[in-house]
Amino acid sequence: MSNIQGLAAHAAGAELLPFRYDPGPLGAHEVEIAISHCGICHSDLHLISNDWGISQFPFIPGHEIVGKIQLVGSEVRDLKMGQRVGLGWQSNSCGECEWCTKGLENLCLKSEATCVRRHGGYADRVRANARFVMPIPEALESENTAPLLCGGITVYNPLRSHGINPSSRVGVIGIGGLGHLGIQFAKVFGAEVTAFSTSAAKEEEARALGAHRFVNTRETRALKDLACTFDFILSTVNADQDWSIYMQALRPNGTLCFVGVPPAPVSVHAFPMISGVRTITGSPIGPPHRIREMLDVAARHGLKAQTERFAMGKVNEAIERVKKNKVRYRAVLSN
Repeated sequence: MSNIQGLAAHAAGAELLPFRYDPGPLGAHEVEIAISHCGICHSDLHLISNDWGISQFPFIPGHEIVGKIQLVGSEVRDLKMGQRVGLGWQSNSCGECEWCTKGLENLCLKSEATCVRRHGGYADRVRANARFVMPIPEALESENTAPLLCGGITVYNPLRSHGINPSSRVGVIGIGGLGHLGIQFAKVFGAEVTAFSTSAAKEEEARALGAHRFVNTRETRALKDLACTFDFILSTVNADQDWSIYMQALRPNGTLCFVGVPPAPVSVHAFPMISGVRTITGSPIGPPHRIREMLDVAARHGLKAQTERFAMGKVNEAIERVKKNKVRYRAVLSN
């Protein structure tokens, strides 16, 4: 098989340039995907800048991948040549630890990320263990589905794991790449949904996505008036907030869940947690079975990411638009 052609960062913060690599022999449990679409996730930007100190250069970013299988390993039984599939943040796990055997492969301490210390989806092809490659339901469009494979599961998994249902009152902080999906999934689960944003101009969009209420977080009084209102608040923002106000907005047994990463440590008083048995938690991506479930839910309920498409060769232009928060709400590269 010929070399894989992609667009790689050769140093921290550098623009992406054409890069070829030899993937070597296909593993018995692997498939090779001919990529049609790949979303741009904020995690890619962190990896390009080496903000987390785990990037090895040169490397090809990208982990919200949709395409068709063109090579199948000798031990792969449930995927076929030409099948349309998706691949997200995780591309392998040990398969043997406590977490893998419980179906929580996303918590495996030996998990492999699709574009950490290996090459990802800003390319013509990519490889992964077949267990982490998901068939895409026919009803879903590839462009709108690619961001679900990381951004979508990042918000779907905590909503599902915390039992969000028609009796739930849910708040979603931030109406961006993650938040616009969180609002949609919370609505699908039947919850009453409140969107929180610093931008009053996003109210109409938030309501169109399914929010029943909108709160401008620049209005401190509006936040304080929501004391003891929510069962679950999902924070999707990478910005510091007055988290104590959100803790007070929780009902007894309520949960504040982080999927965005604020720059400063999260600081709250212990008393609201003690008096109301309120919880602070976080959530990563979900395991393969939960991603398959999410895709099925999206297909049956017509849920999709709002996207802007860029040709793969325009990747640097697309990255700059994402950095400046000019994309509503997810950028997707196409071959």
